[in-house]
Amino acid sequence: MFGRRKKKEAEDDRSGFFEDAETDAAAGDGDADYEEADYEDDYDAVTEVDGGPYDADDLESGADLTVGEVGTRLDLGSVLVPMPQGAQLQVEMAPDGSPQAVHLVTQHGRITVAAYAAPKSPGQWREVAGDLAESLRNDNATVSVESGPWGREVFAVTPNADLRFIGVDGYRWMVRCVVAGPSGGNTADSELVATARAILRDTVVKRGNEPNPVRTPLPVVLPEALAQQLAAAHQQQLAQQQGAVPQQPAPQQPAPAGPQGEQQAPPAEAPAQPQQRRGESGSAMQQLGR
Repeated sequence: MFGRRKKKEAEDDRSGFFEDAETDAAAGDGDADYEEADYEDDYDAVTEVDGGPYDADDLESGADLTVGEVGTRLDLGSVLVPMPQGAQLQVEMAPDGSPQAVHLVTQHGRITVAAYAAPKSPGQWREVAGDLAESLRNDNATVSVESGPWGREVFAVTPNADLRFIGVDGYRWMVRCVVAGPSGGNTADSELVATARAILRDTVVKRGNEPNPVRTPLPVVLPEALAQQLAAAHQQQLAQQQGAVPQQPAPQQPAPAGPQGEQQAPPAEAPAQPQQRRGESGSAMQQLGR
């Protein structure tokens, strides 16, 4: 299924991909505060990860990207994300009715995978992780950094949930996985984190050739059936808000089949009050803590 990159220069750009960037920061005293642990080399060590995230250009031409290693991948345009058994979809909508994020809601917590434009050289996740830690700390969260399969992971304890941010640098893209779970349920050895890492290992990124500025979120495109359902629900909501017609339940669509014929997830529903997400530079709690 997997082949070589089509362009030799892409391989050249990836040489030394996960080498640690140099920094002038002083070494910390070993406590859990991100500012003092941020630049320890051990947090950027990447282990042997069996799998992705994959670049779509690295896969064999003509391969069906929706066929994952353990099941069906949900095609969201810029990313194709495997659906865990028993998970449900939660689509976050903009006021204009366009999708902004798709969350996978499991019995243990919520997992969100999104792709961003990045430079050819690595290191964007390291910078984003630092910005996230600062923003979370400004929101009075307790923040620490941990070492995971792809390097550093930012872990935050907030009043509403425990949040974990996992990032992976790719060729002109970066994937960020946000894991939100109940207090004590988002530790490195938890079922929730194991599920999130398994999803990342089978995720495919379709970067495209658009010259997007770095850190720009790559667009989310819903499957046609789901997009029609959410568009109808959004129109009903607007009409109900204007007092034109009473709100009606959204039409139901068949759920896609999961591994071994099981149902992957019921249809996603538009939120009762669409929320405006802030940009990458906004508060991490407002971006991801809902």
